[in-house]
Amino acid sequence: MDLLDEAIRSSGAAAYVGYASSTDPDMRYLTRFQTTDPVIYLKRPGERGLVVVSQMEYARAAAESAFAPITRAEAGLFTHWKDPSERWSAMAAAIAGLANGDVLVPPSFPIALARGLETHCRVLIDEGTVQRRRAVKAPAEVQEIRAVQRANEAAMAAVVEMIRAAEIRDGLLVHSGELLTAERVRAECHRTLLAHGCRAADTIVAPGEQSAQPHQRGTGPLEADRPIVIDIFPEDELSGYFADMTRTVVRGEPSDELVAMFEAVRDAKALAVGRIKAGVPGAEIHQAVVDLFAERGYAADASGFTHNLGHGVGLEVHELPSLGPGAGALEAGNVVTVEPGLYLPGVGGVRLEDLGLVTAGGFENFTRFPEELVL
Repeated sequence: MDLLDEAIRSSGAAAYVGYASSTDPDMRYLTRFQTTDPVIYLKRPGERGLVVVSQMEYARAAAESAFAPITRAEAGLFTHWKDPSERWSAMAAAIAGLANGDVLVPPSFPIALARGLETHCRVLIDEGTVQRRRAVKAPAEVQEIRAVQRANEAAMAAVVEMIRAAEIRDGLLVHSGELLTAERVRAECHRTLLAHGCRAADTIVAPGEQSAQPHQRGTGPLEADRPIVIDIFPEDELSGYFADMTRTVVRGEPSDELVAMFEAVRDAKALAVGRIKAGVPGAEIHQAVVDLFAERGYAADASGFTHNLGHGVGLEVHELPSLGPGAGALEAGNVVTVEPGLYLPGVGGVRLEDLGLVTAGGFENFTRFPEELVL
């Protein structure tokens, strides 16, 4: 049985209802329709869903949506909407007429619309059914994510070559006669991604001491002989799917301590990749990496491995499932990152991250970009 149908039936509701634009990943997933304006999605058990759109969007929705749309007028909205102040109550009345019973809604559902619906029926809150369904990717989704990772690798190649080509002057990197900064590298990354039909925000280019903070965005000049953590997580502009990859590089001569960190992280990633397959708990794989780091002398605390081993990727860059403490069994069709890292104040940070598909027999790695510390 479809997970959403099961959730509707088990809750006692007549229908599942969502109201959001396609910036909401659940709505994008359910409707397969890209729109900046909110739309109504309604699904009864055993039936295909329906999408309520404006007349202006009807033709495009008919061509692009996963479902046959209906207009707001066909949904009965304007029967109830006579005044601007009646927006939420009119929409609630139209939804209640379509649902013909209690409704199940996501936690992000607008409270004003929920209050309006409560004058017609019970409003029940769903607990992550769509997120769990999204976690298991269909083959077409896998291909979309794989394609974004190819664009990601092109961007990573562009910035790594930029760093490689830099000269070293007074302990800093200089490219084309100017100081090479995190901002310049990030701009080159984003230009490359745009040329591949992708966009990115908050790309991490964290030099030197900043690299010891896992999600430090990074700013200022890049230093020679110090680590530079580059974490790129672009979104395809058309499909909405993300990819994710991290590499750590040094232009110059890294310290022995940094080399040892890099080797430990590289080995931890290889260990994790070798253990991933359907049925294996994410917590078990995470703990195997914690144990490896402990054997190498790195504690899982504020100065060592400080985050989960990995996470799901899809219409969000961080989604189900998790590879961390308490995480459950992986399923075939999950797309996950594997990203061990070590972070030592005074030395810097090292993180390596690949992305791939969980299968019945193992892990199909989408990431082809090399692991190269010294440039």
